Amino acid sequence: MTGKEWWRPEVFASRRDNLVRRQRVLAAVRGFFAERDFAEVETPCLQVSPGLEPHLKAFATQLEDAWGNPPATLYLHTSPEFTMKKLLVAGVERLYQIARVFRNGERSATHHPEFTMLEWYRAGGTIGQLMDDTEELVRACARAAGASHLVFQGRVCDPFLPWRRLSVAEAFFDYCDMDVLATAPDPWNPDRTLIAAEARRLGISVSEGDRWDDIFFKIMLDRIEPHLGFGVPVILHSYPVSMAALARPSTADPRVAERFEAYGCGVELCNAFGELTDAAEQRRRFQADMDLKQALYGERYPIDEDFLAALAAGMPDSAGIALGLDRLVLLLCGADSLDEVLWAPVANPTG
Repeated sequence: MTGKEWWRPEVFASRRDNLVRRQRVLAAVRGFFAERDFAEVETPCLQVSPGLEPHLKAFATQLEDAWGNPPATLYLHTSPEFTMKKLLVAGVERLYQIARVFRNGERSATHHPEFTMLEWYRAGGTIGQLMDDTEELVRACARAAGASHLVFQGRVCDPFLPWRRLSVAEAFFDYCDMDVLATAPDPWNPDRTLIAAEARRLGISVSEGDRWDDIFFKIMLDRIEPHLGFGVPVILHSYPVSMAALARPSTADPRVAERFEAYGCGVELCNAFGELTDAAEQRRRFQADMDLKQALYGERYPIDEDFLAALAAGMPDSAGIALGLDRLVLLLCGADSLDEVLWAPVANPTG
């Protein structure tokens, strides 16, 4: 379905059932967190820093000053993460938000430039608790939507069966016969030459300009992600430590970070972290990410100094997660595109 004249009754009718399910899912989300004594919070979309993942592109705008001072550049956030973590510092121990977030240049069956993100945090929480939360929440939403399975483009999985928990290292062994951690003898400075050789062995092309993480993602997208979340959802955990800018290293294995993603029907649903609370280390990672962004795209975003000050003031050990709510509704409805589960798409004037 295209976004053109979506408002015509005969066009809109095709998504009505999906939107009824969407409403039920939103109610189930709120009920789920109310039962667990989470505070629902609302934070501003306009931020000094939109989020510092190197490959995400933000929307910038000008904030006019009411007292005649020069306008300031602000950004629509790509995630409410920084402000929600400030609320953790403020003393809110369990919090969640159903947030509108914005990522420029993204539009596909599973991407939209403005979308709904569900994000929640547990002060004192663990990555294992977030895994349990995710399984229980998806099941609650499925019951609310009247869905027995997640479905996407002919792929099916059952969220009511026990979910598979698979480490990144195990996934590379299972699907590529490859020891991915061995390509990073220095975990913070992985060896591009080693992973490039493995990629070529697998028949995956490597360009001269590809960095270690570029090659990692090529292998993931080509050989691993297509297998994730069939039959049952999969939680993919323990990412190489160099690939988790906001996560703390694992105490069990310092080569990996406390990070996981969940997949259903080959679609990534969420990204979770055992949160980094060291302000100096966080600054170092932010600066490295912005140096990379500058090198790749010729731009950088400001670091939120207020966020780093909050970390330094004493953010509690926490675990946090961001889940694409539109994608979850997509799978619960068995729809083929996000446009089919949105009340209205973002206009696309170019076609």
